[in-house]
This record gives sequence, structure tokens and C-alpha cells, in this order.
Amino acid sequence: MVGWIGLLARLVVGGVWIVAGALKLPDPAASVRAVRAYDLLPEAVVPTLGHVLPLVEIVVGLCLVLGVLVRPVALVSALLCVAFIIGIASAWQRGLQIECGCFGGGGYDANATDDYPWEIARDVGLLVASGFLVWRRRTRLAFDNVMFTP
Repeated sequence: MVGWIGLLARLVVGGVWIVAGALKLPDPAASVRAVRAYDLLPEAVVPTLGHVLPLVEIVVGLCLVLGVLVRPVALVSALLCVAFIIGIASAWQRGLQIECGCFGGGGYDANATDDYPWEIARDVGLLVASGFLVWRRRTRLAFDNVMFTP
């Protein structure tokens, strides 16, 4: 049963990362704006992070969906979730009215404070699922099961 739960966690978390990254790819400038809007990082790293993040999200998502290197990739997923939770909570605490940029877009959003709790809750759920995969890397229908036999 736990193996099937792990498969579900892989597919949900991986699917979210793939969609999030794919929606950002067509407009890299919006991704850079979204990173910049949080006003947390030095300007020198903002453009690089804005351009690289969608690719990282897609690679993490594909690895999870396919079940490749599940434990280390799930750890990366968990770290990304923690970073996003901190970023959203920081924006909320500082009174910033910005769209999270999680699925594209970014910048000013008049309804942002209404969305922040739901965005944090979503990311906490993804963090828990990622943590489960770090703890229990063996799941059903994963390439890891073929590549790394017990």
C-alpha cells in the first residue's frame, strides 16, 4: 500500500513541478519579474534564477514522474517548497501585494493577501509529499526499481 501512496505522491508533486515550469518557459521575463517582486535576493542573481528555475522545476517534475533518482530529487523538491513557503510568508509579512509567480506571471496582485494562505498550504502539502518520498524512495512503477535493484 505504501508503494502506491508513494506513486501517487510522485505523480502529484512531479506533475505540479512540470506544469509550473512549463507555464513559465514561454515568458522568461515574467519569471524574472516574479523573482524580483519578492525583493529577497541580490539583483545580480535574480535574472539567472528567473531563467533557470523553470528548467529546474521541469527536470525535478520529470524525474519524480518517471521515478528516477527519487530520493535526491524529492529532497530538491522539498528544499524548493521550503524556499517558496519562506518567500510567500515573507511577502505576506511585509505587506507585499504580489502574485506568487508559481505558475507564471508575477508582479502586483491586489488580491494577493487573500491568496497567500492557500499558496502556503499548497506548498506545505507538496513539502509533506516530497518528505514522504525522501523517507520512502521505493515506490511502484519507478525506474529506480529497475536501475537500483535491492
